[in-house]
Amino acid sequence: MLKQLTIKNFALIEELEASFSSGMTCITGETGAGKSILLGGLSLVLGKRADLSSLLDPSKKCIVEASFQIQDYNLKSLFESLDVDYEDYTVLRREILPQGKSRAFINDSPVTLSILEQISLHLIDLHSQNDTVSLLQNEYQFQVLDALANNKETLSKYKRTREEYKSISESYQQLKLVAENAKASYELDDFLYQELLKLNLKEGMEEDLEQKHSALSNVDYLQTTLAEGIRIMETEAVGLLDQLLKLRSLASGLTIKAGQFAPLEERFNTILVEAEDLLSECKIQFENLESNPEELEKLQAELDELNSQMQKHKVNSTTDLITIQSQLEVRLNKSLNMDIELNRLLAKQSKFEKSMANLASQLTKSRKAAVQILEKELGNLVSRMGMNEAEFKIDLEPSDTFLSNGLDQLHFKFKSNKGGNFKPLKKIVSGGELSRIMLAIKAILSSYIKLPTLIFDEIDTGVSGKISDSIADLMVAMGQKLQVINITHLPQVAAKSHYHFKVLKQELDDKTLTSLLPLDKEARIEEIAMMLSGNQVSSTAIAHAKQLMN
Repeated sequence: MLKQLTIKNFALIEELEASFSSGMTCITGETGAGKSILLGGLSLVLGKRADLSSLLDPSKKCIVEASFQIQDYNLKSLFESLDVDYEDYTVLRREILPQGKSRAFINDSPVTLSILEQISLHLIDLHSQNDTVSLLQNEYQFQVLDALANNKETLSKYKRTREEYKSISESYQQLKLVAENAKASYELDDFLYQELLKLNLKEGMEEDLEQKHSALSNVDYLQTTLAEGIRIMETEAVGLLDQLLKLRSLASGLTIKAGQFAPLEERFNTILVEAEDLLSECKIQFENLESNPEELEKLQAELDELNSQMQKHKVNSTTDLITIQSQLEVRLNKSLNMDIELNRLLAKQSKFEKSMANLASQLTKSRKAAVQILEKELGNLVSRMGMNEAEFKIDLEPSDTFLSNGLDQLHFKFKSNKGGNFKPLKKIVSGGELSRIMLAIKAILSSYIKLPTLIFDEIDTGVSGKISDSIADLMVAMGQKLQVINITHLPQVAAKSHYHFKVLKQELDDKTLTSLLPLDKEARIEEIAMMLSGNQVSSTAIAHAKQLMN
């Protein structure tokens, strides 16, 4: 509920301050007095654009501040989602600086215009004859119907499920495309992988093959050289071992004579043991050496294949080939697992589709019941506002695809006279009729959901007499459930409001300024009398005004 409105330095308003209460409040004033300026100032805290031309005094900043009591609107989660501090008594403020910059605040915290607009949409619902075009939009018609059908929770579940469904479907299509592309390269990857697999690749494999190949290629040289080494070590009398034995004997004699030569003897012993071991190893190596053309050919083939694969994959080592083999294996496994993943996604998609269909069916069922209520209540209310023979027909037709709000297509039809044909609402209603239909819809909605402050800007233009009485009665009834502020030229409407303000344009100090004055009972009688008779307030007009107010 709007509690306080302050406007400074905006258009013709130097400084304006007004307090509002629950119920129905009317604002009246002569044409050109500044009622549109008042709404223009209020629109700033609704996040609308502004420029320097809006400033009364270009050297000072413009400030518009609106305070709201919002504890009954369940807006904490919205504030939290927008990272704005929540207060039961919330203040929206907009400032336009002389330099042209604009600033917005909620509870003294700076916010963007987008955030200001998102929050203000839940606090004020502003309507003029031009704004009734929303009634012709299918999305708004669904909002009305779903409010009556109490579909909020079901619709929320449906939308969440649909988002999940869309996400899964998108993942499925993307993976399907990847799988199709992967299949095209699968055979080549598998061929390359099998080639590398046959090599039985291991770290250091190239060096090992080269070493074995070198050994077999030079077997004659190796045998001759080892044989010569064995001969040198074991030839009697002059061989290395015999000479080492003599040296050890000499060292032993030295040790017997002088203990200081014991380390020398030990070293000769060590050399002798190593020489004997070396001779044994040479004999083993010699015995193992043999010419093997077949093995040599095999090793050559393995080396050739290894080098061929390195050239094919443009790498320089076995390690690089092992890495490529691992990459191919990953791609092949991924391709093999894609079908499993595709089937999993397809099953999940089907599950969400069934859930959507179930929720959409619930929405359709509750909407069909709400259609009958809406058609009847709309007909009754517009009949009270002078559209006596008007009828509404709301058709729900099934959709072949899941839409943003279910499986229903909504057709809002209307006929203004008996015997006529039902036609789409947007094709046959006038601006005045649309205004009354919108008023009727807001009145119906107020019985089902908590509406924000409703501000009607001359929505009752073009009606008079009994119809204006009905419009006033309807607004008063709405005022029992929510705050209604109505800018009007109709004395019948003004007379029935709970509170009354007058917009007044005055010449002060060579300046034209607009102000907003709260009217007491006597001032109201005079204002309503003036609305009835013009500038000349007669006793008859006063009496008529009192009668209207009673």
